[in-house]
Amino acid sequence: MEALIAYSGRKFARPRYHANAHERDEVDIAPVMMPVLDGRAADTTIDSEGFQLVSHRSAVRDFRDRDEVARVHMREIEELVQAETGADFVHVGAPGLLRFSERSGLAGSLNNSMPARFAHIDISDGTAAQFAKRGAEGRPYVRCAHYNVWRALSRAPQDVPLALCDARSLAPEDLIAADAVFDEPGKPEWSFEGLVVAHNPAHRWHAFLDLNPDEAILFKTHDGDPALAHHVPHVAFDLPGCPADAPPRVSIEMRATAWWWR
Repeated sequence: MEALIAYSGRKFARPRYHANAHERDEVDIAPVMMPVLDGRAADTTIDSEGFQLVSHRSAVRDFRDRDEVARVHMREIEELVQAETGADFVHVGAPGLLRFSERSGLAGSLNNSMPARFAHIDISDGTAAQFAKRGAEGRPYVRCAHYNVWRALSRAPQDVPLALCDARSLAPEDLIAADAVFDEPGKPEWSFEGLVVAHNPAHRWHAFLDLNPDEAILFKTHDGDPALAHHVPHVAFDLPGCPADAPPRVSIEMRATAWWWR
């Protein structure tokens, strides 16, 4: 399959993007048609390519109920990441992000609820180090890694699936430091350094299509171990040939940090 991957050009020396007010973004969007491989057939792994498909049945009945997600799903994700990575300790700090494809009419109806429409990595090395140190609360560790768990809540096919780039196909010069601005209404703005991604024909993109409710994508946004997959660019893209009657994509993204203690 080939699909348009929205890369970043280099018009802005320091791109800036917002969780909600995208009209304020300063990102030079540069779409490129790229091959997108079948992630299921590739049998990818979290420490090689940087992402993998996992089987996971959640006890959550309503993912739009943030109280239920906080009470049930945060712990489920901690247990899942710990089981898949062998980490000594895993922490999920928030109930996650519900996102909706534009066809739903709900994109932007909640805080940070629009699909991520340009290739990016959530956190830079510097941000990852800050988060790792802060979360460890003074306890010494030999490794810290940051993960996302992405689950489709709408039935297949998903009209706006997630594409993930093999960490081994990424070059340092492909990455552009950027400011990720969190602008939740009624709260002070805050930001940290993330990364946007410039085009490189060597990139190997994958997608896991037709996800069911008992599947999730586990992928890495940073790993302090240089011997393993470091971080994974990812982006929402329009599924070529998607049936007109396919339901609009609804998904939830959970972010977890894992430590291996001394």
